[in-house]
Amino acid sequence: QVQVVESGGGLVQPGGSLRLSCVDSGRFFSIYYMAWFRGAPGKQRELVASISGSGSANYADSVKGRFTISRDNAKNTMYLQMNSLKPEETAVYYCNTVTSGYTWGQGTQVTVSS
Repeated sequence: QVQVVESGGGLVQPGGSLRLSCVDSGRFFSIYYMAWFRGAPGKQRELVASISGSGSANYADSVKGRFTISRDNAKNTMYLQMNSLKPEETAVYYCNTVTSGYTWGQGTQVTVSS
């Protein structure tokens, strides 16, 4: 069973930056369309950004111009560079295939607060 492990979260002030990482244990990571999601208490989990196996990226309107998704297929790793973070982006961030095909990992907590 494929497992994903997210890391890189933490406490950051508004306007700050964080870089999240996601390591995928599967054999076919390089061909999968992957994505970052986030979930906050009382809110539905939402898709933040997605990336094809070849590196073509798409973003939710709310993060365009501030977040950058990338991947290193040789390392089975996906990244999310988050800049100009806002308090309302406090959430647990998860990685998965874009269709949520994997079992969800633990996620990594991002807290944006002064």
